[in-house]
Formats: sequence, C-alpha cells, structure tokens
Amino acid sequence: MAPPHTPPAGSRVAAENLEAIKSRDRAIERKRSPMQRLSDALINVAVSGPSIAVHVIWFGSWIAINTGVLPIIKPFDPFPFSFLNMTMSLEAIFLALFVLESQNRLARQSEQRSHLDLQINLLAEREMTAALQLLRDIASHLSVETSVSTELLNDMIKETDVHRLAEEVEN
Repeated sequence: MAPPHTPPAGSRVAAENLEAIKSRDRAIERKRSPMQRLSDALINVAVSGPSIAVHVIWFGSWIAINTGVLPIIKPFDPFPFSFLNMTMSLEAIFLALFVLESQNRLARQSEQRSHLDLQINLLAEREMTAALQLLRDIASHLSVETSVSTELLNDMIKETDVHRLAEEVEN
C-alpha cells in the first residue's frame, strides 16, 4: 500500500491535464479583443441580480410617475409610455447584439474543442490499434492462448477508415 502522502494513481496525470485545459482557457480569454471583453462584461452586468433590481425599480418608478401615482413629479411619458418603449427597445437591441457576439465566439471555441477531441480520439484509436497488434504479436510469439477470438482480435486490429465512418454517421 502506498504511503498516505502519495497521491492516488493517475492523479498527477489528471492534474496535469486539468492544468493544461485551464492554461488553454486562460490563453483564449487573454486573446479576446477589447470589444469581446466589453461584450462579456456588459452581459455579466446585465444578468446580475443588481441589474435586475435596478430594472425593476426603474420600470416601477417610471410607471408610477407617468400614471400619476407619484403626484410630486409631473408625468413626462404618459401611457402607453412611448419613450420607455423606445428606450427599452434600444437596450434590448444592443444587449441582443452583445449576446450574439459572445455566443458566436463561444460556438467557435466549442468547434475548436470538438476538433481537438476528434484529433485526440483518432490518435488514441491509432495507438490502441498498434498496442493490440503488439499484444497479438507477443501472445503469438509466446504461444499464449487468448480469451479473445482470432476473428474479433483481427477485426479490432484493422485501422479505422475515418472517411467511411463519417459517411455512415451522416447517413
């Protein structure tokens, strides 16, 4: 049994992988343009609790003032609140543009991650094929009987035709 201060098997590798992912994510964050940073900041502010509270207070006050509920302030945008509607429409348009920009950037990042996943999976498949070939050769050389049938092993050792597989997935 390992001493108590020794990390469990695989934890070093997992920690290195996590650090590599975090490092890559930090690099992507640093590469954002000033407009992307502004967009992300505005979206973060817009979806925050204080922003929602400000909007509730703003709308409530606007409606209270312009319906005459607060007689100390003269109504300046009577029902149907045309100026409020215009202001909110403009805010919604710009907020939607910022959200779309951020979503497009995140979609591109997701595509890049998917492409990286595919490359890693293809590499792992090739490595597994080579490892199976070596194991078959070692077992054959040592005349070791295997629990896997020869047909199954030979089928697993064949290289995967990625183009054919992609076509099958599309169909």
